[in-house]
This record gives sequence, C-alpha cells and structure tokens, in this order.
Amino acid sequence: MVVREGEVLKRIGKMAELFDDHSPLQLQASGTWNGQGFTLVGRLQYKYGEGTWTEWNALLSDGSSATLSEDNGAYVFSLPLPQQAVAPAEVFRIGAGTAINGQPFSVASNQQVALISAQGELPHLPELGRNFAMVELRSQSADARTAAEVLSIDYGRTPPQISKGQTVLLDDLKLSGLRDASGKEEKGRSFNCPNCGASLSPLMATTQSMTCSACHSIIDLSQGVAGELKHATQDEPVQPLIALGSSGMLQGAEWQVVGYQHRMGHDPADPDEHFGWDEYLLFNSKRGFTFLVDSTEGWSVVKPATGAPVVSSNGQSATYLGTRYLLKESYQAETNYVLGEFYWQVSRGQRTSNRDYANGKSLLSMEQSAQELTWSVGGQISSDTVAQAFKLQDKKELLQRADVKPFAASGGFWLRPDFWVFVVIVLIMLSVTTCSSNCDPAVQDCSNYVAGRTASGSFGGFSTGGGHK
Repeated sequence: MVVREGEVLKRIGKMAELFDDHSPLQLQASGTWNGQGFTLVGRLQYKYGEGTWTEWNALLSDGSSATLSEDNGAYVFSLPLPQQAVAPAEVFRIGAGTAINGQPFSVASNQQVALISAQGELPHLPELGRNFAMVELRSQSADARTAAEVLSIDYGRTPPQISKGQTVLLDDLKLSGLRDASGKEEKGRSFNCPNCGASLSPLMATTQSMTCSACHSIIDLSQGVAGELKHATQDEPVQPLIALGSSGMLQGAEWQVVGYQHRMGHDPADPDEHFGWDEYLLFNSKRGFTFLVDSTEGWSVVKPATGAPVVSSNGQSATYLGTRYLLKESYQAETNYVLGEFYWQVSRGQRTSNRDYANGKSLLSMEQSAQELTWSVGGQISSDTVAQAFKLQDKKELLQRADVKPFAASGGFWLRPDFWVFVVIVLIMLSVTTCSSNCDPAVQDCSNYVAGRTASGSFGGFSTGGGHK
C-alpha cells in the first residue's frame, strides 16, 4: 500500500489478502451510468456484525469518483454529497424518520463496521481494522415513477462522508471486462465440524454460518474456517419439502436452494397463540438472493425493498411505489431451526418484530432487529408453480396450501357437512392442546398450528438491499 502526498509517494505497509467474494466485477471493468462512462479502479472490502460487503471505486469520465457498492448480488451506484454537518451516529434510531437536505428518509441500518482489505486506486487513505459507525438511510418514496434512494453516512472519515445513490442492475450498467466465471479459481475451504468431526465444504465464499450435514449443528464461520469455529447443537432434524441444493426456474431465472429456516411467530397480546412458516434462501449468481416462503396461506416469493415505504400515522397501512397495503398482522418472530448456508450469522433463537401488509396477492413486510430494519416486497405464487419449478410433481399434494381448489368430484365423504364439522372440531382441539410457547418444530408440525397467517417476507433482519451496511 502506497500513499501519495503531493508529489511524494510513501509506503505505509501491506494490506490483508482480499477474500474471494466470487463477484463478477474486477478492476478495469468499465460501463455507463446516467449517460457517463466509468472504470472500476479500486476496491474496499468491509465487515460488519453479520457479514461482509464490497465497495468499488469508480472513476467517471469527467474525472470525479463514484462508488458501486456490492452486497450479496445487490448493487447501489452512489455519488458523494458536499461536506455538511451531520448528527452523531447514535442519534439515528432504527426505524425512525429523519431529513437530509429537506428530503425524508428512514433509518434502515446503524452498524459498527471495519475495513478488512483494499486493492487498486482509492480516493482516501483507508485505516485497516478500526471499527467505526456506518448508517444507512432509505428514501420514503411512495411514487412508482420515482426511484428509491439509498443514503450512507460513513463515520470512518473526518468529517463523516455522506453519499447518495440508487439501486442498479449490472445489465443496466452495460459493463465490459467482467470476470470470467469459467476461469474462476476455486479455493478449498474444507474443515471438520467442531461438534462431530465430519468433513464440510462451504459452497459459497460469502457463507457466514452453515449447518453440519451429519449432526445438524449450526457453525459460525464469520471468523473464517481458520479461526475458532463456534457451534450450537440442534434437536432432531426438520426435513424441508424442497431439498437443499435443488435448482428451479422462478420469475425467469434459475435459483438454487442454499438455506432453509423454520420460524415461529406469536402475538404479544396473546402469548398462547403461535404459528409457523418456512423460508428457503435462493441464490442466483446475477440476481443475488431471494426468499421462497411457505406459510399456511400459501407460497410467496419476496425480496428486500430498496426504498422505505410510507407508513400511516396509525400504522394500519403502508404505501410503497404507489401501491397501498393494509396491515394484516403484527407479531414477534423467532428462528427455530436452520439448515444449509447463509450469508449472515443465522442462529437458533434469533428474534425480530414483524409487521405484514397486503394488497390482494401482493405482500409487504417489515422486520426489525436492534441494528437493522428490513422491508421486503413480493407476491403469492401457486403451489403448482413451486412444484413445476423444482420438479416436485410427485410431492404436489404436500405442497398444496391455500391456493387449493375445492374437490370437483361428487359423492365423496369429504362433501358431507358432518365430515367438515368433525374436521373443524379436531383442528380446534389440536390447536388448544399442542400449541404452546414451548412448541418445537423439530418434533412437532408447528407450521399447521394456526391458519390464516401471512408469512413474513423478511428474514431475520439482515438486508440484501444493496446498501452500504
């Protein structure tokens, strides 16, 4: 690492080795943004409590600098704002509203982060390893014609640097000189499970936690496989309906199932009422991550929203990109069982506060933890679509949910009124006798405890919205 002060170059030491994030971007890749050409000339890699992300230094054709932030397949292109006074990081409370230059924003994230490696030409001298605050704000745009904006405040610089940008797709940047995925060097990360000793190999370079295929322990990889591996044991395994490693075509792209969570929810006003749902973490190399959610009301596909929806004063509705959603549920959520790999430090017992809004089959969900607030948006899909996407026609009946059509046959016992009265009575008795705060999905089918609930589109409060974290 060499720093230039005027015409003098000084060597200041060595940077840590870059971690392979399997990004399609690389130095000297070029493209176009807002009608102006740019070239990627530098890279900074950061770490926060639950994961990592990368910021690329983009040199614009007019000689100025911009930042292309990359966070698990999501991207934000931003420009620095003029220096101005900004409040201390601790003033920004998660979920609170604020204004920057008269524009309303919502506080989405307030994290302690650290720079862990750097490469190429950089606009400022980085200080390796020092923890500092990074605050992320999202614009409260309710107009579908106006793109949501992401504003980041970097407290690692004096005075703090503010930058503002918008989410982008790589295809829209018309990039050339991208990394050749076929020539990518695969680095072995095999290690032994700290609980049972089984040999394990993470599939994704960004994996922060994974489960052992032999003993089902949750293993913390946030310090790397060479660091101390922490683990937590789990009870008897839950078998997801869609196997890990499966691939399926959804919404015009091929997705691979890399992770699975079973989650439980309860209404604080009624502690005896519990309900459950499943979330499958899907990965696509160009689109990043998305979630396939299985609840008693049906299947849905959801992704984190870039902007911050506008919530009514009474909290009963929220408007996002011109669409108004009505509140359906407010509840506390907890992760009860996990399988596979995750790009954040997932753990059993993680808790968040959730709200679900709906407009027909369209869903809008809010999930809040101590450090971050995540909005997710998506919509319901039919169980037939799920079965066809993942080639599970043999499990079609197991996948059916609320979208099932009534039986068309006649003369069957299921059409008799007394049969359905009996079914309702049995279900009520089961819900009363088996639903409790100690419900364990490892030994009970908690997903069927309470019908009529909408599964959250969030996922433990860890956003892949493409922000700076």
